[in-house]
Amino acid sequence: MPLPLLWSVWTAAAFMAAVLLVRRLRAWAAACGVLDIPNARSSHVEATPRGGGLAIVAVTLAAAAVACVLHADAAGRLLGAVVPAAAVAAVSWIDDVRSLSKRLRFTVHLGSAVAATAFLGPVERVDLGGLGTLDLGPAAWPLTVLWIAGLTNAFNFMDGIDGIAGLTAVVAGLVLAVVTTASGSPAVGGVAAAFAAAAGGFLTCNWQPARIFMGDVGSAFCGFLLAVLPLALPREAIPAVLPVAIAPLWPFILDTGSTLVRRLFAGENIFQAHRSHLYQRLVIGGWSHGAVAAVYGLLAAILGGLAILRMRVIG
Repeated sequence: MPLPLLWSVWTAAAFMAAVLLVRRLRAWAAACGVLDIPNARSSHVEATPRGGGLAIVAVTLAAAAVACVLHADAAGRLLGAVVPAAAVAAVSWIDDVRSLSKRLRFTVHLGSAVAATAFLGPVERVDLGGLGTLDLGPAAWPLTVLWIAGLTNAFNFMDGIDGIAGLTAVVAGLVLAVVTTASGSPAVGGVAAAFAAAAGGFLTCNWQPARIFMGDVGSAFCGFLLAVLPLALPREAIPAVLPVAIAPLWPFILDTGSTLVRRLFAGENIFQAHRSHLYQRLVIGGWSHGAVAAVYGLLAAILGGLAILRMRVIG
């Protein structure tokens, strides 16, 4: 089978599987009362099923299993990324069905980040192109763990309106698929492509007006996987690929980081729910969920596209 046709079949299968799964999950969640009930800080006004991100998790894990069989040489490092991500998804799914404490969830996030870093190794160098190479030295371990756990929670914080997390996952997954495949890692690229397609399938029920929410099972898994999957590459490829993989995530990183700093300086409890993210302020200001999600998705696509082009020029 020609390679372009093979990739088309692979992504189409992942998309359709997610479409079917998310619809079943919506019916199940509605019947079992797994609902997001609106309150004063909510961006929605009706009780809505949650946990639809489980479709993304299931399709991505299935794709990873196939990739491990087809690319046995890459299976070890791929499992080092996917297994901790599955652990994060598991505890997040339990939290969606019946609430768990923030401390327990963060402990699992942190423990999974440590496990992934221990198995795959920390990011020791980052290629900054014309600016040279950044050697992290002794800070490699704590910064890698902080990056994984931080993006896991940032993605969760940003999943507050219809479509924004799902669309960013699609774009970031596609960028990761392109750059990892171009770097000679079809196993990682295949998983990233299936992840992006699954996020697209989920979006069919999550675009405004959302009929189901991603839930922590989806947002935490997406953040963790996008942080750790580039680390499943051969060690020598990571310094050049990681900045490109991060590029489409900058809108989420900057929104979360600036909001956290602003709340810290204001003396607010950063662990308390709020509506002060930039994307939330835009909605409060009259923007529709779809418009805000589209802006963040477009910014992610522009940054990711520029990063890919720059890497290609340098290469």
